[in-house]
Amino acid sequence: MRRLLIANRGEIAVRVIRACRDEGIETVAVYADSDRDALFVRMADQAFALGGERPAESYLNGAKIVEIARTAGADAVHPGYGFLSERADFAQAVIDAGLIWVGPDPKVIEALGDKIEARRIAQSVGAPLVAGTPGPVATAAEALAFARRHPLPIVIKAAFGGGGRGMRVAWKLDEVEELFAAATREAEAAFGRGECFIEQFLDRPRHIEAQILADRHGTVKVIGTRDCSLQRRNQKLVEEAPAPFMTDEQRHRIQDSARAICAAAGYSGAGTVEYLLSSNGTISFLEVNTRLQVEHPVTEETTGIDLVRAMIRVAEGARLSDDSVPAPRGHAIEFRINAEDPARGFLPTPGPIEAWDAPSGPGVRVDSGVRQGSTVPASFDSLMAKLIVTGATRAEALERAARALAEFRIEGVASVLPFDRAVLASDDFRAPEGDFRVHTRWIETDFAETLAASVTAHERVAPTDAAPMLRFAVEIDGKRHELGLPAGVLAMAPAGQVAAEVAAQAPAGAETLTAPVAGTLTLWKIADGAEVAAGDVVAVIEAMKMETSIEAHRAGRLSHVASAGSTVGFGAALCRIE
Repeated sequence: MRRLLIANRGEIAVRVIRACRDEGIETVAVYADSDRDALFVRMADQAFALGGERPAESYLNGAKIVEIARTAGADAVHPGYGFLSERADFAQAVIDAGLIWVGPDPKVIEALGDKIEARRIAQSVGAPLVAGTPGPVATAAEALAFARRHPLPIVIKAAFGGGGRGMRVAWKLDEVEELFAAATREAEAAFGRGECFIEQFLDRPRHIEAQILADRHGTVKVIGTRDCSLQRRNQKLVEEAPAPFMTDEQRHRIQDSARAICAAAGYSGAGTVEYLLSSNGTISFLEVNTRLQVEHPVTEETTGIDLVRAMIRVAEGARLSDDSVPAPRGHAIEFRINAEDPARGFLPTPGPIEAWDAPSGPGVRVDSGVRQGSTVPASFDSLMAKLIVTGATRAEALERAARALAEFRIEGVASVLPFDRAVLASDDFRAPEGDFRVHTRWIETDFAETLAASVTAHERVAPTDAAPMLRFAVEIDGKRHELGLPAGVLAMAPAGQVAAEVAAQAPAGAETLTAPVAGTLTLWKIADGAEVAAGDVVAVIEAMKMETSIEAHRAGRLSHVASAGSTVGFGAALCRIE
């Protein structure tokens, strides 16, 4: 490889750029409109505009990305994680264009990305499994029928996705149909396919992962385990490696079955096999992520293996040195630094970052996609950076984490730092006597009261108005350059356009229900003209890949103002309740 296009954004794009520089490979970035000033765009050797703002218009536009790769003279594509990273059709399009795909073969992505087929492969090698549907569930009625035949809770999961998108857990029968609809809708928005399947959900389980690295010559290695149990709404927030507080038998069961699953599928590159481990020791295969994981740095820190460079070398045809598995060296913990407000239910808070002072020192690594002055856009994931701390032992890693979190300062947007500090003070997580009580719903249940008492609402939930700037991108010899004109030029803009922008932020009357977050109004749950009670969920807004339910602030007759499918800003009028 001599020039590689990164089909992604944010901190993972920065991570791949750095790995490519270590390998002596040039990089090409692609970017949506709101990412034109992003760190990864400035770091890449070349950058090309995708146009558009929403994922479907930009980072999910596979045809345009392949076209740009050819135009830029790239000879390889790295998908990062999310977006098109687990789309077999995109991988095949890259290969058909004569480019190197940095990832497993399309047929492997298709087999393991189909959760039903992945379960079949897992069964064929004797991996532990709970009961589930034999294929995708077509209707909400079928979902309800499965729930009536099996003990609750059950989990509804996107058949062609991952990362917690398109996933809902039903604890009561009367919520199954609604959650099935929500999971299908979210899967369609995130992955372009809405099929979902169902399986039994283990209550209060831990989330354990096995990191796979395989070459194209038949060698498959499990190079480490991770615990990713600290989740909210199926989104991981804190991860660590190696997975602590497991028996040797449990660890071997997970590692052996993970290796067997990937070997049976003909896997190559970096990938992750995920499991649930219940409080009574039951292990159940969950899924295979046929891509790099967000939490890969904790494995890198405890094995000494650069997984991104390893992916690149495997894609070039390199062989893994041998079949041995490296013994973990020390312990690493990763904190995802999201632009979310823990005191407001982890509400996404896009906007400009006014201050960014990241920690450093022994055992501290920060993988960031932003810096001071960056803007967190409302259209994409809320992840700004990852804080990774490493120590000789878990206890030392915890102490270093406390020091690093105390040093970290972010102003402007809200962040999850107050949550991270509260977690670190909890004995459930620290487990000083070896009693690790964290599970996948711990944040919403056991920790809820402690968290509420530990955090306060951020002062701002919407971006402040920035001085407007007209920007023009030009390409010289294939490389993006940008020209900017000062705010005074806006005087030439049509008066109606400026007035419309001002009107959108005008204060609403008491009868008006406004958007608590900028995003897309995906659907109305209450018909226009219907009566509602205070607290009823009337609409759903998707922001930063998360669905936010909008509740009526008063009782009365509801009149729609915004239409389903429209993009709304923070504070925009959604409806009136009179």
